[in-house]
Amino acid sequence: MEIDRTDVVAEVAAAFAGYEQALVDGDADRICGHFWDADRTVRFGIDDHQYGLDAQRAWRADQPPLPPGRRLVDTVITTFGVDLAVVTTRFGYADAAARGRQTQTWVRLPAGWRIVTAHVSEPTTGGSTPPGETR
Repeated sequence: MEIDRTDVVAEVAAAFAGYEQALVDGDADRICGHFWDADRTVRFGIDDHQYGLDAQRAWRADQPPLPPGRRLVDTVITTFGVDLAVVTTRFGYADAAARGRQTQTWVRLPAGWRIVTAHVSEPTTGGSTPPGETR
């Protein structure tokens, strides 16, 4: 199995960028379009969880827009073969230090690259500080 084939990493990076833009734009339909349309799709949020894309659509319809100034740091895309990838990143808003964490598992399906599981969290305390960042 080839890990991190350049062409596959580029495909997933483009799909991830599209997802992030939809998130920043607050476009619930575009956000959900990046997820696998199945009952087995799972998303764990900071204070929420959805099992199945229908549950996520309902949840997203009630969500306010993100705060302005969302930024990502330390994004890592790791691909396994040509059909599976994991994306991890940290996020923050405006001038605050990046504190949120996001992990997505992407799979190449007939409809294209789709997120099959996602997890978003924010640490409450502790944790190590990445090189170059202060608290």
